[in-house]
Amino acid sequence: MSPDLPTPSASDSAPPSHEQSDGRSLKQPRQILPGIFAFPPNRDALGGTAYLIVENQGNILIDCPAWHQETQHFLRDRGPLRELVLTHRDGGRAGIAPLQAEFGCSVRVQEQEAYLLPECRVETFGAGDEITPDCQVIWTPGYSPGSSCVYLDRHGGILFSGRHLLPDQNGQLTLRRRPKTFHWWRQLASTAALRDRFSPETLYYLCPGANTGLLRGTGAIAAAGTALQQLDLSNLAG
Repeated sequence: MSPDLPTPSASDSAPPSHEQSDGRSLKQPRQILPGIFAFPPNRDALGGTAYLIVENQGNILIDCPAWHQETQHFLRDRGPLRELVLTHRDGGRAGIAPLQAEFGCSVRVQEQEAYLLPECRVETFGAGDEITPDCQVIWTPGYSPGSSCVYLDRHGGILFSGRHLLPDQNGQLTLRRRPKTFHWWRQLASTAALRDRFSPETLYYLCPGANTGLLRGTGAIAAAGTALQQLDLSNLAG
């Protein structure tokens, strides 16, 4: 059984807040699992949440957090940044070029959305790609043409789902059809493929790329493999 989500502590989960130039408090990233940090929602990414995976061979950033000095300090303090992976077209594009310039990291994006980053050096993928032996990116079109998820084989299996799978009002896993959704039927088909790929034994946590406030402080959806198997896609199709 996978460990429970850790209780945030002052030392590693909730670093002290700082103030911006306008006097507003600036929230800091917090640890939601050992080696996994969630950034505060980013207005430039439509309120999206970015994540940092701490790796011995270089850290992996999933989507782009709000770009400011505190983000730079936080990322630098946790070791070299190896790669930024984008899960969809709204993954914080405004901060990507300055982040790459600062850290020299690679930027990985699904091939259909690479044209959105003409100012960046990008690495593209098609149906999926291996980032490390225990971390893969999976193309899950629907929310956007290049919408993707990142799977990490750690803590019972973690799926960073971008805007592909999100929590509902009760913090439970669901799909949401939105005005910005590119192709709802493809999103349903992508979810069915994930359901075939994973099981409760290989997927325990889901870290959504938006609506994280609906998790009510837990930081992730637990027992996500079971929840994925129980999704009624035929009902959602109707």
